[in-house]
This record gives sequence, structure tokens and C-alpha cells, in this order.
Amino acid sequence: MQNTQNHQAQPLISFVITYHNEPVSMLRECIDSILSLTLAEEEREIILIDDGSDVSPLNELFEYRDKMVYLRQRNQGLSTARNMGMEVCHGTFIQFVDADDCLIRAGYEHCLDIIRYKDPDMVVFNFTKEDTEVDTPYLFDGPMTGTEYMKHNNLRATAWGYAFARKLLLDLRFTPNLLHEDEEFTPQLVLRADKLFSTDTFAYYYRERADSIVHNNSTRWKLKRLDDAEYVIQQLHHLADTLPSAERLALQRRVAQLTMDYIYNVIMLTRSGHQLDERLDRLQARGLYPLPERDYTAKYKYFRKMMNTAIGKKLLLRTLPLLNKEK
Repeated sequence: MQNTQNHQAQPLISFVITYHNEPVSMLRECIDSILSLTLAEEEREIILIDDGSDVSPLNELFEYRDKMVYLRQRNQGLSTARNMGMEVCHGTFIQFVDADDCLIRAGYEHCLDIIRYKDPDMVVFNFTKEDTEVDTPYLFDGPMTGTEYMKHNNLRATAWGYAFARKLLLDLRFTPNLLHEDEEFTPQLVLRADKLFSTDTFAYYYRERADSIVHNNSTRWKLKRLDDAEYVIQQLHHLADTLPSAERLALQRRVAQLTMDYIYNVIMLTRSGHQLDERLDRLQARGLYPLPERDYTAKYKYFRKMMNTAIGKKLLLRTLPLLNKEK
């Protein structure tokens, strides 16, 4: 079932909302946060992708029927839902929004000003997990290339953490059925940006929910999370080898950080020396371990030093906090 709207004029920005069984009250808050922005009707496009929810929310969204496009697919996962949104959207820019999250008006207006007046390819912003009033710094860095940004910053790979020009996509899409789809998608997109602006303004409210997939503690889910992360690391590592020097160095930094996070999660999710050794052997066979000696961050340097000795590995296995305490 689909509501349509007039696409005679190209919208400035398409908001792609992905939905799967979230409370409709949260979805309404999400849509209202978009409608509250200072965008004329012809400047915005709201596309709601229902990824096979048990009950369609459409009957409870009657007042929004002329303000959005609603598309329903059988349950195929977040990646496929986002891919559908990218296929049908018309905006010059794209912004992903999860159905249980919201845009923060003051912060996102700042991002819109950058989009309107600076002709960017991408605007990277900050987010908060606190449902409270937050300060809105109106500063920004840029323009810079995506390569420069990745060489000097720890990338926040969440796909809703930036607005980007649709022209950057070309054939780039999310890999279906992948838990770490953002980690694979975002670095490739950032490298395509010639004019990236970065701001610390809080433009997105990320709502943590107890029933979210990130809180799934089943053994099957833990192993899939680790296997998918390993797949992403291998894909980006292979891609880096095909890139020119500057882009290769930028992506290699991201690969090293992801590898560090992966090893950390092997420890946190399995608490198994056998699992750790087995997975380190696979990384080493692909040239991903030991971690490269780089001055990326203090945390990276410490973790690399600990992982380079047998005693250090044993200490990390014993002393890193248990997963339920970390959450």
C-alpha cells in the first residue's frame, strides 16, 4: 500500500525512515520531528519503509497520509529496507532515521544551514542518548575531503549520523542480512565525498531500548555479530588494497580500528581463549593481525600493546568488564 506525493520539484532532502514493530507513538514522534523543521513541503520528502512489521502502522498515521510515501515489504532486514528507500527517493540529500529515534530541531537546523549555504557532499553531526535539552554548538569544520576526515578522525559509522548527497551513491548499497551494515557502507561513502563538513552539534536523538537487537544475548546472535564483523573487516581490507595512496591510508586506519573493536568484542562476547586464538589466527592469515603500529588513539596504542604479548591477552580476557556490566 502506498501514499504518493507530487515530485515535480526535486526535494532538498529525503528522510528515509525504517520501521519494524517499533511503538507507533515513537514513529509519530519521529515523523513530527521531521515536520517541525523549517523545510517547505516541496523541500522535503519523507519515505517510510515498513520492513514487514506484524501490523502495518498506516491506520494510525492517517493525518500524515499526504506528507509521506509509505512502502511495505516482507521482512528482509534493515539493509534491504534502506536500499529500497534509496531506490525510490528523489532528494538531493538523503537522511536515514530509525523509526524509534528523532531529529533534534535546533541541531538539525544547523546542519540544514550547512546544506543550503555550503554546497556539501556530506554533513557529519553528533547525537545524544539523553532525552533532555542539550546545548547546540553552531560551529563546524570544513570543507575537507572524506579522505582527510577519515585520516584524522575516528569515524562514527552509524548511517543516521550524517546527511549525504544522493549523487555519491552510484552503485553503493547496504549488504543484506549483515549486522554491521553501517560499518561496511559508511567508510566507502565518506571516501567519495569531496566536500565534507563536520559539526559537534547534537542533531539526532538515539533512543536506547531494552528490546533492541543490540541487547540480544543469545549465543547464535553473538557468533553472527562476530562473523559479520569479520566479514566487513575483510571486505574493507581488500578494498583498501585497490585504492590510491591517500584513500588507502585513510581506510587502513578504519580497518585497524574495526579490527581492534572486533578483537575486543571476541573477548567480551565469548570470554573464551580458544575462540580468541582461533579468530586471531584467521586475522593473521589475512595480514590483519598483529594490529599495525600507528599512533591513532591512546586506547588503540594500549590495546595493541596488550594484544602483542601472551600475558597481555590473558589479562584482557580476565579483566575486561563482563558484557552485561558494560551495557
